[in-house]
Amino acid sequence: MVKPSRSYRVFQGVNGVILTLVVLVTLYPFTNILARSFSGERQIRAGEVTLLPKGFNLTTYKIVFQDSMFWRNYGNTVLYTVVATVVAMVLTTCYAYVLSKKHLKGRGVLVGIAVFTMFFTGGLIPNYLLVTNLGLKNSVWAIALPNAISVFNLLVMKAFFENLPTELEEAAQIDGLSTYGVLLRIVLPLSKAVVATMVLFYSVSFWNSWFSAFLYMDRTDLMPVTVYLRNLIQGATGGGNAGAGTEQLSQVGANIQSVTIVLTALPILCVYPFVQRYFVSGVMLGAVKG
Repeated sequence: MVKPSRSYRVFQGVNGVILTLVVLVTLYPFTNILARSFSGERQIRAGEVTLLPKGFNLTTYKIVFQDSMFWRNYGNTVLYTVVATVVAMVLTTCYAYVLSKKHLKGRGVLVGIAVFTMFFTGGLIPNYLLVTNLGLKNSVWAIALPNAISVFNLLVMKAFFENLPTELEEAAQIDGLSTYGVLLRIVLPLSKAVVATMVLFYSVSFWNSWFSAFLYMDRTDLMPVTVYLRNLIQGATGGGNAGAGTEQLSQVGANIQSVTIVLTALPILCVYPFVQRYFVSGVMLGAVKG
C-alpha cells in the first residue's frame, strides 16, 4: 500500500476544514429558523435567538394547527404534488426515452423544440387564457399540466438512457417485448438512480410552488399550503380569515415567518434522506456520456 505523501495529507486536512466550514455555514440558517419558530417575540426582536430557542413559545404553531383550513390546504398540497409528479415523470420519461434513440427521424427537431422552451415561453397572459379556456381552472390539472416537463430533467434522463447498453433492448425485442415492454421491464429497472433523482426534483418543485395555484385557483379551500402560509404572513387569506385573527397574528408576528418556513420544508426534509443516495449518482450518470 502506497503511503500518502505529505502534500496530499495537507490537502486532505485543508479540504476537510473547508468542507466543515461550508457545512456549518449551510446549517446555521436552518438551525436559526427552527430556533426562532419556538422562541418568544421579545427575544426575537431583541436579537437574542441564534442556535437555541429563547423564551420557548408554541403560540404560533397552536394557531396554525387549530385551523381546519390549514389541514385542508396541506392535504391539497400532498394531492397536487403526487398527481403532478406522476404526470411529470410519465411524460418526461417517455419523451426522454424517445429522444435517446439515435435512429429516430426528426430527433434533432424534437430536441430543439424542447430546448427552445427553456429560453422562450408564451407569457403569463397567454398561459392564463389557455388554462382558462381549456376549463382547467380550480383543478389539479392547472398545476400539473402547464409544468409537466422540465427540460433540464428531460435532458438528464435522455443522456442517461443513451448510456444504457443497446444490446439489452435488442435482446428483449427478440424475446417479443414491445417498445413499452422494453421501457417498463428493462430500461426503468436499470434507471432507479436517475428516476429517484427526477422524482425528488419534481416533488420539491411542486411542493414549494405557489404562484400557479395563486393564479389559477379562485377558492380558498383549493389552495395549497404554500399559499395559505403566504397569506398567513400577511394576516389574511384570499377569501378572508386565515384561521388566525389579526390580534393573534400581531402577538406572534415575530416568529410567524420562521414557523411558515419550518412547516413548508419539513416534509421534503423527511423524504430527502431516503433518496439522497440516488441523488449524486443519478445526476452524474445522466450528465456524463461515454
